[in-house]
Amino acid sequence: MSGRDQGQDTYREFTDAVNMKPGELSKWLETDESKHVGWRKKGTKGGESVGHESGRRIIELLRRKRDQLSEADYRHMRKVVGYVRRHMAQRPSGDVRQTRWRYSLMNWGHDPVKEALPPPGGPSRKALDRRGTPPKERRGPGR
Repeated sequence: MSGRDQGQDTYREFTDAVNMKPGELSKWLETDESKHVGWRKKGTKGGESVGHESGRRIIELLRRKRDQLSEADYRHMRKVVGYVRRHMAQRPSGDVRQTRWRYSLMNWGHDPVKEALPPPGGPSRKALDRRGTPPKERRGPGR
């Protein structure tokens, strides 16, 4: 797989995992709930959590054009996708609307109450919204 293909896959998975818009995420990061959840790096007493810092970076990534993204940006996108998928697999039972679990995910740009996360390697959220993928004969060569 070429680097370009990996970048396209990473970008698609990132935009599937991050279901909050930049303005919505920015507003969320200003709340007390957002600031009081998450793991803090050792030696940063009362400092910003890793997820909160990531949320600020996610806003920047969402506002950039694809051709402006660096390899470091793609690495962070893969980190976000991994975090969201791992934590979605640990969903607590019951109503999650006012839980630290949800608040932590929202710091990473994913509101679990909004919509389901597509399966890894499967069609994107946009493709699923279009009622699945086109028939094989319309997908083009090698697809």
